[in-house]
Amino acid sequence: MTFYINDETIEKVKDASDIVDIISEYVPLKKSGSNFVGLCPFHHEKTPSFTVSQTKEFFHCFGCGEGGDVITFIMKRENLSFYEAVKFLADKAGIPLEERKSIDNKYIEEKNKGYEINRVAARFFYSNLTKNKAALEYLYRRKISSRVIKQFGLGYALDNWSALYNYLKSKGYKDEEILKVGLIGKRSTGDGYYDIFRNRIIFPIIDIRGRVIGFGGRVLVDSMPKYLNSQETYIFSKGNNLYGLNLVSKLSDRKRIIIVEGYMDVISLFNHGINYAVASLGTALTEQQGKLLKRYGQNVYICYDTDKAGIKATLKAIEILRKLDIEPKIVILDGYKDPDDFLKENSIEDFESKLKSAYNHVDYKIFLYKNKYNVNETEGKIGFTKEIAKVIRGLKSPIEKDVYIDKISREMNISKEAIEKEVFGNNNRVFKQQNTVVRKNISPLKVSLPTANLRAEMDLLRLMIFNKEYHDKVMQELSLDDFENFECKEVLKIISDLYIEDEILDEDILFERAMDIPNLDMELIEKIIRKPINFLPETVEQMIKDLVTTLKTNRLEKERDRIKEKIEEMEKIQNKDPLQEKEFLQLCVELTNLNKELNLIRHEEGR
Repeated sequence: MTFYINDETIEKVKDASDIVDIISEYVPLKKSGSNFVGLCPFHHEKTPSFTVSQTKEFFHCFGCGEGGDVITFIMKRENLSFYEAVKFLADKAGIPLEERKSIDNKYIEEKNKGYEINRVAARFFYSNLTKNKAALEYLYRRKISSRVIKQFGLGYALDNWSALYNYLKSKGYKDEEILKVGLIGKRSTGDGYYDIFRNRIIFPIIDIRGRVIGFGGRVLVDSMPKYLNSQETYIFSKGNNLYGLNLVSKLSDRKRIIIVEGYMDVISLFNHGINYAVASLGTALTEQQGKLLKRYGQNVYICYDTDKAGIKATLKAIEILRKLDIEPKIVILDGYKDPDDFLKENSIEDFESKLKSAYNHVDYKIFLYKNKYNVNETEGKIGFTKEIAKVIRGLKSPIEKDVYIDKISREMNISKEAIEKEVFGNNNRVFKQQNTVVRKNISPLKVSLPTANLRAEMDLLRLMIFNKEYHDKVMQELSLDDFENFECKEVLKIISDLYIEDEILDEDILFERAMDIPNLDMELIEKIIRKPINFLPETVEQMIKDLVTTLKTNRLEKERDRIKEKIEEMEKIQNKDPLQEKEFLQLCVELTNLNKELNLIRHEEGR
């Protein structure tokens, strides 16, 4: 089987393949300034001369001269062709490659047509803005300069139900082509089309290759939903892109990158000279977006809205970024909803000061819990200390744990010993080790699973941890009994309980609850909870389906083997009584049904 690989596929594979992570699997790398260094894998050396740049996405050996991007490295290290190296990395990142078919050229033309229609629409919107006084005044009132308007290609959608549709039709585009990129919708009466964007400031969403892939729109008056975004299309996936990244990739020095919530936050920051801000397109931060942040900024700052939803999104972003080995800084804008609001009343120097005083993830949670509890009262002090002890418990570094235990002890005027008991669950730090030894004597029988089945269970749990939607999809197909590994079963129970309590899952709480359950292999629990899973939003449904099929097939095959064993035992009985005969026939029927079910699954899988 051959696969189609074009420039877009190559870019997608490279975006998903962090060069430091990939090369680290072959060569131990150490941080050195903004780069990473190690011993060259292509020639013998005693002093490291092999350098990897994460931000510039290349490697170079000053000893033998070898160098290139992540694909070049895999080609040389694995002795693969270019095509094989791309396939190797795509498989590793969970990116499906399209099977080469006769329609390849047609598909490419279709995508190019989509980009073209969006580009023409963006120019139409921009032209409208330059002629519309009310829309321009709206931006000028917000102190958005003409330079920034042009830089971002801002536009205006006319207050008309078919202005864009008629314009695109006049340019020769077909209804189906315009519909497919999400710019128009079908009328409920079925006799025509209408513009999706009307009477709105338009924000073209442009990828790092300069292609218009979608749009955002904001109303001029608050009489309807404030923001409207393009739907997901064959050329636009929100979770794989960041608003403003096309400019950051060209203009910033890649030392810092700020992730904000809204279009206007990005534009306002650029308007004030900060050219390293991007927005997550109205979605919770995804792992792919996290990888883009890692690629384009050495230091990542989170500056989401300060409301309840913004705090939840910040906590989720912290989780995702830390899984990618990024220690983000969280910017606190006291008394202001977002960066746009802050900059209306403050200078850029004030904002820079906020960046300098940004919190790490632990200090941010301390800040949140101090606002949640009145630490001047006994009950509040107890509540705060219990909450923050859970956070400290989840830290990997003993030094970090000790620093924060000491900090909380001083700030709350509580003895270090008391906080250590709360953090470690006993009055000494070898509690977990002692407890594990004791548990080994009372461990229940644990099922030993083949590697593929255990991996499938763990991957499904990681997807369910990622968000509630994936959890619900999996649980529509499976039950607790489909998970055989003891640790996986217990983690699933906790995940389901936590989603009943909240829409967003806190990994620290998940880990803490797992620690309270006897007999768990905490090393495996750590792998399940902390290790990120590579996937693309557009392929996750197929991924879930494949993993669910693996578990279902495993369960059915085990049940089939059990029944076959019983049938073989009963076949040895020469003179069966009526009850035994009935049981024997029933087992044969069950075996037939199981084989049919397995054959159906394999047929659907194309096995």
